[in-house]
Amino acid sequence: MNLEKVIFGFFIVFAFTLNFGFFVGEIDVPHQHDVFELFAAIVVNLIATVLKFGDRTQVGAVHLATSLVADLQLIAAACIWGYAVYVSGHGMTPGVMSSVVSFSGGALMANLVSVVLLIGETLQLRR
Repeated sequence: MNLEKVIFGFFIVFAFTLNFGFFVGEIDVPHQHDVFELFAAIVVNLIATVLKFGDRTQVGAVHLATSLVADLQLIAAACIWGYAVYVSGHGMTPGVMSSVVSFSGGALMANLVSVVLLIGETLQLRR
């Protein structure tokens, strides 16, 4: 068993599951979406992105691209959340929460593509 591949797969799947956990719930209900879960999803996605650097294959490039998309969308969601709560003075309204969850949904799709690529690579391995 290759420890590097285990760690790589762990962070890809962990990023996907954290993002999914944040995404699940009514889209406009703030108490169903935990800010700490969003933060954890961002951190794990950034770690997964760092692990994807260095792979010079075409699949590696797509892995990196999906990870960068997920990072960008999750960071945008956090910025919207932070702006709404700390800058605008309006607080977390249903409309703002819908935007945050929508960005998280985009990141979830990027993470899903990454997981599908990981499964495809694993199935193609020959012993």
